[in-house]
Formats: sequence, structure tokens, C-alpha cells
Amino acid sequence: MKTGLVLEGGGMRGIYTVGVLDVLLDEAIGFDYVIGVSAGAGNAASFLSGQRGRGYRVNTGYVHDKRYIGLDPILHQKSMFGLDFIYDTIPQELDPFDYDAFHANASEFITVVTDAESGEAVYFDKSNIVGKDFTILKASASIPMFSPPVQYKDKLYFDGGVADSIPVERALADGCDRLVIVLTRKRGYVKQPERLRLAYTRNLKAYPHIAAALDRRHIGYNASLERCYELEKEGKAVVIAPEYALPVDKFGTDSEKLERCYMEGVRDCRHVLPEIDALLSADEK
Repeated sequence: MKTGLVLEGGGMRGIYTVGVLDVLLDEAIGFDYVIGVSAGAGNAASFLSGQRGRGYRVNTGYVHDKRYIGLDPILHQKSMFGLDFIYDTIPQELDPFDYDAFHANASEFITVVTDAESGEAVYFDKSNIVGKDFTILKASASIPMFSPPVQYKDKLYFDGGVADSIPVERALADGCDRLVIVLTRKRGYVKQPERLRLAYTRNLKAYPHIAAALDRRHIGYNASLERCYELEKEGKAVVIAPEYALPVDKFGTDSEKLERCYMEGVRDCRHVLPEIDALLSADEK
């Protein structure tokens, strides 16, 4: 049996996922395979390095630093999020990331990005994270309209959530038999077509296939959600999702609300620990 962990993105809503991951670390629950999108990929890194509490510190301790989000990164990087600050300065200087433990972890790790030219999802494994270079994680978090594409080798990439927001089908295709899926939208959420279509079509004139991918994003997202809940009904997945809409959006910086989101993730994961244990200990059929 091959077990997998699937992590949705969602910007600052990812603090909910951090709460879930900290409980999994507390319980020494590991997976053969981890796949993450955007903030989900970034938070997965601290999970795979075994640094319990680091994701919480990064998501709450620096959010009011001018380099993290807002005007300063917009002026210096043309990005709402300070991707260089988040993925270089913090892990290398301010809250050291255990790169050795991350690379030594035997779990497969897949980061989802979107090809800026084709608008298609691309899946990079751990071999593309060399040494302390988190370029792939930056690319997975570069939100169209709010960040420029990130160059990796000879290509440009945007946020993985554009093309594959909940990569459950990829996890299954890569051989996973049992999945724990962490969502940052409440149960029952149905994604609607993207708003501001005129604005993003104009803004992304140089990347027409990204604009087209945004046009159809809700279709793929809702199909992935349906697949998640099908697997849950079949006893092949445990889906962890907020009971109610989280009180922060992808750019939310309210410390009290972030704390609440984190604690909801902790609570929700603890609540389903028996189901996770049963799922991951089940004999392969």
C-alpha cells in the first residue's frame, strides 16, 4: 500500500493546513508520498523536514514584516507576497529550515506549478529542489495578476492552483492507494467562475493560456472536490476540511484570525485521528 498526503493551497488560509500538519507530526504520522500546491507545497516542506511549529511561526511571526506581503514586495518584486523573503530570507536566516532533514526524508515530494506558456500543470519532484534552492516553491505560489511568473531553468511558471488546485488525480496516478486530503475551503464549498475576468484577461495578455486556464479553473476544481469525497465514501481517503468558511482570505494578515484558523486545523485533525489511523493501517486490497 502506498499512502499519500494531498495539500491544497489558498495563501494565508494555509495556516489551517499548518495546524493539521503539526498534529500529524505530534502523532509521528508519515506518508510515502506528499503533493502540495502553492502554500500547501511550502507548508509541506516544514512537515517533511520534521520541524513541528515552524510553519506556524513563519505564517504568523513574519506576516507583519513589510517584506512578507503588501506594498514593499509589490514595489520591489511586483508581487503581493515577498517570495524571496518567504522562501530565501526566512529559511536561510530568520527561522532556519533543516534542509538536510528535508532531503533525507524518504517520502516522495511533488510540487505543482502551472506552465506559463501552455497553462498546463507541471509536477516537479524533490530532485528539482537542489540544496537550499526553493525556486520551485516560489513558482508554485506565484499567483497570476498578483505575482509575475517565476523562471526555473528555461521556462516560466505560475501558481500550481491555476491548473490543478487539488491534485488528487495526480496522487492516484502516481500509485497512491490511500490518501489524506487537506482542504482550505469548507465542506460543501462549490467554486464559481473567477471574478474580474476582464481585468485578468488584460493583465495576462502575454499569457493567454493562463487566462484560459483561469476561465475553466472552477470546472477542474469542482471535479477534484467531487473525486475527493468519492474516495472518502469508498474508504480510500480521509478528507480534512474546515466546517465553516475560514475567517481569512488568501491575503489575510489579522493575527487573531490566523490563530483561529490554525487552531481549527489542530482540532479538525485531532478529531479524525482514529480514521487516519484506520486508513493508513488498512491492508492493501
